[in-house]
Amino acid sequence: MIKAISRITALVALILVAVKGALSFLSWVEKQEDVEAVWSEDEDLEEAF
Repeated sequence: MIKAISRITALVALILVAVKGALSFLSWVEKQEDVEAVWSEDEDLEEAF
């Protein structure tokens, strides 16, 4: 019984770590898109001059 509880606890912890990693990655991707938008705005301003 204790073995089953420890395995379930380990599985839940593993799932939580995986979800946290996925959310961190998605947050990083969104930040990269924001950086690209800033770069394209800078290039548009340079082309205007």
